[in-house]
Amino acid sequence: MVKTNKTILWHIVTIMILVLCLTSCEEKKVTETPYVDLVYPQLDTENSRWFFFSSANRPFGMVNLSPDTEIDGAWGSGYRYKVDTVRGFSHVHAWQMSGLSVMPVISSKERDSSIFTDFYSSFNHDKEVITPGYHYLELERYGIKTELTSTKRVGFHKYTYEKDVKTRSVLLNLNTVLGPNENIDGVLKKDSNMELSGSFIMTPTKRRPKPLTTYFKIRFNTPIAAIVEDNQTKNYLVILNDTSDPILMKVGISYTSIDNAEINIDTELPHWNFSKTVEDSKLEWNTLLSRIQVEGGSEQDQRRFYTDLWHALQGRRIISDVNGAYPDNTGAQFKIGQIPLTEQGSPKFNQYNSDSFWGAQWTINTLWGLAYPDIMHEFSQSLMQYYKDGGLIPRGPSGGNYTNVMTGASSTPFIVSAIQKGIVNEQLDTIYAALKKNHMPGGIMGKAGYEHFTDLGGGLQYYLDKGYVPWPLPENNEGIHLDGAGQTLEYAYQDFTLAQLAKKLDKKEDVSYFEKRASNYRNVFNDESGWMQAKNVDGEWSKDFDPYVYEHGFVESNAAQSTWFVPHDLEGLSSLMGGKEKAVEKLNAQFVKAEELNFTSGNSHESELHPEYRRIPVNLGNQPSIQTPFVFNKLGRPDLTQYWTRKVVEKAFSGLAPNTGYNGDEDQGLMGSLNVLYKIGLFQLNGGTEDNPEYQIGSPIFNKVTIELHPKYYDGGKFTIEAKNNGPTNIYSSTPIFNGTELPNFSIRHLDIVNGGELQLNMKNSAN
Repeated sequence: MVKTNKTILWHIVTIMILVLCLTSCEEKKVTETPYVDLVYPQLDTENSRWFFFSSANRPFGMVNLSPDTEIDGAWGSGYRYKVDTVRGFSHVHAWQMSGLSVMPVISSKERDSSIFTDFYSSFNHDKEVITPGYHYLELERYGIKTELTSTKRVGFHKYTYEKDVKTRSVLLNLNTVLGPNENIDGVLKKDSNMELSGSFIMTPTKRRPKPLTTYFKIRFNTPIAAIVEDNQTKNYLVILNDTSDPILMKVGISYTSIDNAEINIDTELPHWNFSKTVEDSKLEWNTLLSRIQVEGGSEQDQRRFYTDLWHALQGRRIISDVNGAYPDNTGAQFKIGQIPLTEQGSPKFNQYNSDSFWGAQWTINTLWGLAYPDIMHEFSQSLMQYYKDGGLIPRGPSGGNYTNVMTGASSTPFIVSAIQKGIVNEQLDTIYAALKKNHMPGGIMGKAGYEHFTDLGGGLQYYLDKGYVPWPLPENNEGIHLDGAGQTLEYAYQDFTLAQLAKKLDKKEDVSYFEKRASNYRNVFNDESGWMQAKNVDGEWSKDFDPYVYEHGFVESNAAQSTWFVPHDLEGLSSLMGGKEKAVEKLNAQFVKAEELNFTSGNSHESELHPEYRRIPVNLGNQPSIQTPFVFNKLGRPDLTQYWTRKVVEKAFSGLAPNTGYNGDEDQGLMGSLNVLYKIGLFQLNGGTEDNPEYQIGSPIFNKVTIELHPKYYDGGKFTIEAKNNGPTNIYSSTPIFNGTELPNFSIRHLDIVNGGELQLNMKNSAN
C-alpha cells in the first residue's frame, strides 16, 4: 500500500513537471516569436502628425522619444519621412502636448556662438534602424551615431562621437516651438557633477486651454564640464568632459515635480545598461503583440497586421508618476492628484492623456475588450478619476484637463462596453450617475468640439426639446463641428448605449427615457431624399441638398456616409428606406462607387476637403462610416460583408510604405484597431454595449487567428478562428461553426468567445 501511494505520488509529480515544462516551453515560444520584428514603424509617416509616430517608447509611455524633422504645428509635424533634417529629439509626443527637445552637437559656446540657432543636421534613411522601443540614426553634420530607447517615464540616449572630437555637447531646447504648442520659461539647474534638473511650461492650445508645467531630471555617465545659457534663445548648451566612451544620458520626466522625475528614474532605470533597456522594451512590446497570433497570409500581410496591432497600443499616454502622483488641471487651480494605492503601496492604475474616444465604439472597444481587457479596465478607471476630480467624464483629456475634442459623449460606449463584458464590475451605480450627467444639460454632450466656456454648440437643449440638433444653430458660440444632423445621430446612438446600462441596473424609468431619445435619429431622415439630412431650427430641411457635400450638417463626413450611423437600430433604419433589400441595394451601390477611390478620401486627412475625394459615398479613412461593411451582415447579407471587407483591406489597408497606411488620420490607435478587426474577421456594430455583446463575423485574411484570453478577466484560455481553404479568391464562408454549433446569423456572443473554443470557417470562392 505504501509502495502504491509512492508510485502514485511519483506519477503525479512527473505529470506536474511535464505540465510545467510544457507551459514554460509554450510561454518561451510565444515570447521568442519575433512579432515585434514584423512591425514597420515608418508606415504612413509621410502623412504624420505630432503624436502619430513612435519609436523609442513603451506601450502608452509618458515618454515617447523620437527624432523630429518638423516641429511647427500639430499636423505635418514630428517625424516626417520625406524631410531629411533632424531638428531635435523630443520626449513628449502626445495629444496636444510636446516637450523636452535635445540635440547632441559638437560645439562649445566659445568656439561657435551660433549653435543655439544653427544646429539642425541631415541624416540618411539608409543608415537608420527603427524598431518598437529603439531608434538609431546618424547625424551627418556632426558624425554622431545616436541611439534612443526608453522605459515608461524615462528616455535613454546613447551618443557615439568620433574619436578625435574634443567638444562633446548636448543642446537642451527648453524654449522653442514644438509641435502643437510652445515650450516656454525653461530653466536648467546643475545638481551635481553629472546631474541636471529643470522645468518648462507647455503653452495652452485651442484644444488644451490651460498651461502645463513639465519637470525633468537628467543624469549623464560622464562629468559635466560647463553649462552655457544663451541670452537670445534662453536655451542651454551642456558641455561634457572629454571622453572616448559613448555618452549615455537618462532623462526622467514628471508633470508634478522634479522629485518625482527623479523617483521615476530610480524606479524604472536604476542601471546604465543601454542594450538591456532595448531588449526589455522589445520584450514588453512582444508580450503584448503575442496576445493575437496569426498564421497564413503573405509576409507583407503579417507585417502590416502587427504594425496595425502596434498602432492600437499607441498614442494615448500615461501622465502619472510611478508613485501615482498626477497633474489635475480640471479645477480653477492646478493641483497634484494621487491615484489610490494597493495594499502593497503601488498605484491601482495609471492616469492618461488621450485623444477623443470618438469612433472608438468600432475599434478599441472591440479589440481591447477581446485581447487587452486589462488596458480597457485601466482606461475606464482613469476616465472615472477625471470625474472624481472635475465632475465630468472627459471625451479626450490632455494635460490633466478636459479638451472637449470632437463631439458627443463618446466615452459612454467605451465604459458601457467594458461593463457589459465584465471587465468593469465595481461601483456601477456611481459610474452610471457619472455617465448620465454627461447626457444631460451641463454635461459633455452639450459641448461642441473644443467649446470650453459655454455649452451651446452641442445643441443639446434643441435635441431634448425638438428631437434633433438644428443646422445651423441660431446661437453664436465658440465651438467647432457644429453639424446638427451628425450630432443628432451620435447622441441617439450614445443614448442607446446608456439605456443598455440602465437596463442592466434595473433603472426602468431611465431605460424608457433614453430609449426614446435613441430613436431621435428618425427625425433627421428625409423620406423624400432617402438620406439623413440637416434641418434648421424651424424644422425645414436643408436647401439645395446634395448627399455628397462634405460637412453640410455632418461631422467630418457627408450625408451619404453618415446615413448609416444608426448602429443600434439597423432594422429601424432599413424600414425607413423601404426594407432590407432596398437598404442593401443602396449601400452596395455606395461601395461600388467608393471603390473607384479605393474607399478613402485620399491618402491624408486634409484630402477630405478635396473637391473629388469629399464626395466619396463611403470613407473608410475616417471614423463616421468605418462600420458600414458590417452593416450588410445585420441586413441579412453576410456575403457582402465578406466581399467588401476583403476589398477594403486589399485596396486601402494592405500597404507597407511611408506614403500609405491610415490616410494620415490614425487617431491614437483607432485606425490600427479597425485594421486588426477587419483582418481577423470580428466586429461589433453597436460597440459591444448590449448585454452579452454580439460580434459580427467577417472574412479573416489569415488561415488561423489565436487570441490569448487574459486569465484575470476570462476563463477560456484561447479563442481560435480557423479559416480553412482561405486565400485571395476564397473570401466567402459557409455557415460558421463554433465548438460544433452552427452560427447561421454570422454572429457570436461575447461569453462564448471568452469561455474559449474554436470558430471554424470553411472558405470558398463564391457566396453560393
